[in-house]
Amino acid sequence: MANAASGMAVEDECKLKFLELKSKRNYRFIIFRIDGQQVVVEKLGSPEENYDDFSNSLPANECRYAVFDFDFTTAENCQKSKIFFIAWSPDSSRVRMKMVYASSKDRFKRELDGIQVELQATDPSEMSFDIIKSRAL
Repeated sequence: MANAASGMAVEDECKLKFLELKSKRNYRFIIFRIDGQQVVVEKLGSPEENYDDFSNSLPANECRYAVFDFDFTTAENCQKSKIFFIAWSPDSSRVRMKMVYASSKDRFKRELDGIQVELQATDPSEMSFDIIKSRAL
């Protein structure tokens, strides 16, 4: 287990599942949560799932980290993919929870080698599909 600067440990499963998403494309998304003093995998989204499935998997009142593998076609008609790291911190979540997630985010993100775009969201409008699309291009 990696030891985070904030005192937060990162479970090896987090890194292994991320590598599977990145290299084997086994998952469309991964949602992580902090459990006690460590970051753990909460949910794995199958490749068939879409962005709506992903955004509906995030709790309305609790913070989460998430990784989403976004497939898109460029103006030149090339198929591409970008891996997004999303720090979900809804306004309605507890202040202490927001502080813990904010202080652990950078260290956790460094454990996931291959993140291409980072997004921070406090409500669903800040991570709409259109925003994801515009950040990918």
